[in-house]
Amino acid sequence: MTAALGDARSVVNVGAGAGSYEPGDRDVVAVEPSSRMIAQRPATAAAAVQARAEGLPFPDGAFDVGMAVLTVHHWTDVTAGLAELRRVSRRQVIVTWDQAVFSRFWLVRDYLPEIAEHESRLACLDRIVEELRAAGETPTVAPLPVPSDCVDGFLGAYWRRPEAYLSERVRAGMSGVALLDQNVVADAVGRLRADLADGHWHRHHVGLLGRTELDLGYRLVST
Repeated sequence: MTAALGDARSVVNVGAGAGSYEPGDRDVVAVEPSSRMIAQRPATAAAAVQARAEGLPFPDGAFDVGMAVLTVHHWTDVTAGLAELRRVSRRQVIVTWDQAVFSRFWLVRDYLPEIAEHESRLACLDRIVEELRAAGETPTVAPLPVPSDCVDGFLGAYWRRPEAYLSERVRAGMSGVALLDQNVVADAVGRLRADLADGHWHRHHVGLLGRTELDLGYRLVST
């Protein structure tokens, strides 16, 4: 992410949430539609403006870079949101995921394939690249491997720590799980708990245990 920002000094972070991904060495303005999420931002975080991606309250070219990290799939109008991001920033840095790769993640493949089914309807890598190319951009795409000790709470963060997915508190912070039928989730969690208890998970995924990072399909799209 730091490399993608390059020498940018001013950054707008659209769909900023609580500010987990904001660089501390740039002039950042956060945009977040949810007052609840804005209230969760630490006092040291960048100033936040309550607005939506589809209507950014800034003049043309106001920022060196426009960031959008794991948020585009939540936007009501992806075409309008990306157009606004391009309008207010000279370059764009977007984090999303490749659904084909992500569907092979063990949690999705073996326990919750419903996640892949649900996310097949979302605007992820292919749609974002298509929109940017249609607008005349030439986006580059780079993998973002997830470290084994990742401290953020997104869906793939605990790929080497499967016990974390047994926690209702942990799952509550993952929109991909929270939006599913919770009876389906409870059944999947029960099967995972049993597989951990009898050693099946560790035997089946022994190849993961020595790895320090894993490509789960998260991608950095830059223009």
